[in-house]
Amino acid sequence: MSLTQEEISLIEKHFLVEEIEAQTNLLEAGKTERYIYFLSSGIVRGYQNINGKLIIEHLVDEQNFFTSIESFMSETPSPDYFETVTNCKLLKISKPDLDLLRNYSTKWNTIIESINNEHLSCKMERVRDFQTLSAKERYLKFIKETPNLALNVSVENIASFLGMEPQSLSRIRKQITF
Repeated sequence: MSLTQEEISLIEKHFLVEEIEAQTNLLEAGKTERYIYFLSSGIVRGYQNINGKLIIEHLVDEQNFFTSIESFMSETPSPDYFETVTNCKLLKISKPDLDLLRNYSTKWNTIIESINNEHLSCKMERVRDFQTLSAKERYLKFIKETPNLALNVSVENIASFLGMEPQSLSRIRKQITF
């Protein structure tokens, strides 16, 4: 999708650029998500705290959008936490600014629909993977599809994301030779 110079100017005006240090909270559970983010560089994790246990639901790599989508769209409190894993550079846009862009051009409706579809597709694929793949197969798929995450995220976070204990992931990693 190509953009006109005027559309590019609108993006530059309404997207805020931020550089954020590692281990910085972007969103806390119970607060309403106010932004959609585009991660230019770095890694972000999204998780829920369930009975004192952190359940990693999102590991976001560079060049991807992320947000607590339900909270952002419905303007309700989020069950999610989002935190930078590494130093990050991101662009963010608020709902009012996004609505302004959507009213300016129907291209933005297509972009938002694409982000929503990608979010839903990822969730459906994760559910399918949990139902059909072994822990080892999930890990092999993870390292094949997201090598940067596999190299730069802790074993504990990867294990939680893949639905296993860190000790199980360590055993799986010892079995694999490259």
